[in-house]
Amino acid sequence: MVYSRSDVSPRLHEAFGQQFLIGAAVNPKTLVTQRELLTHHFNSITAENEMKFESLHPAEDRYTFTDADRLMAFAKANGMAVRGHTLVWHNQTPNWVFEDRSGGVVDREALLTRMKSHIETVVSRYKGNIYAWDVVNEAVSDRGGELLRPSKWLDIAGENFIAKAFEYAHAADPGALLFYNDYNESVPEKREKIFALVKSLKEKDVPIHGIGLQAHWNLEHPSVDDIRQAIERYVGLGMKLHITELDVSVFQHDDRRTDLEAPTEEMLARQAERYSQFFQLFKVYSESITSVTFWGAADDYTWLDNFPVRGRKNWPFLFDREHNPKPSYWNVMDIARS
Repeated sequence: MVYSRSDVSPRLHEAFGQQFLIGAAVNPKTLVTQRELLTHHFNSITAENEMKFESLHPAEDRYTFTDADRLMAFAKANGMAVRGHTLVWHNQTPNWVFEDRSGGVVDREALLTRMKSHIETVVSRYKGNIYAWDVVNEAVSDRGGELLRPSKWLDIAGENFIAKAFEYAHAADPGALLFYNDYNESVPEKREKIFALVKSLKEKDVPIHGIGLQAHWNLEHPSVDDIRQAIERYVGLGMKLHITELDVSVFQHDDRRTDLEAPTEEMLARQAERYSQFFQLFKVYSESITSVTFWGAADDYTWLDNFPVRGRKNWPFLFDREHNPKPSYWNVMDIARS
């Protein structure tokens, strides 16, 4: 079935109901400004920032659950699933986590105790209501010659901090699916590092269930072949796969333009073609890919605005700034019905 633009836009999540959940990253503002779009097209949400360490646990003796609880209430009221993001990351973790009371570097035992306490508190609070967690985020290095990214977690606790995070999360909610999540997941060199890390965790019987492919892609890169090879590689480990942070930038990595007030027709056409290719792949591997989450919902708000080029707007989603379907949306719906 081929949809025309005159159709009332069918629900995106219903179109893929037999394959995978369709999710969107949200924040306190977009829960309001994008409410109708979210409840119509998506059946899963994840917090853009509100469940990260810095947001939930800004001081050792203080948790701030207000925004995360609001997200959970929104999901419950609208029959949506929730992915948790994220428990352990080198970014957006407050300095107190790594410091002793005199301001020096905390020792390994104390750091792991803090990690365990944080994970137990957060995961237990939402036990049974969050179906999957990004337990460790972006721990693999982009640099050649090293497996793990330099971080305070690694410096103080050693590489075992990754396994410990999964063990603590599993103990707090044995029913939740636990994921390692990363970007550049389809770049061959980094793909092999992610594969090696997850393989080593499995060999140690660490309770890891899946790999999150962030999928921050653009009009040319990565190639469809590289994405397919990455999926095949990860599936070979027996892992569940989630597409966790999908967007398709209309700019190449080295494109520094700031003069566009709207995407060109060529950009929109190429973006639609790319989304078609991606969702064709997701369908082929839908026995392993059980969730596809966009890192946002519509072009009125995206983390790609002003990043990596300040003063520049981006338009990476299926819906435009007024929440109307773009050519990408109709192409994706055609793939769903094909």
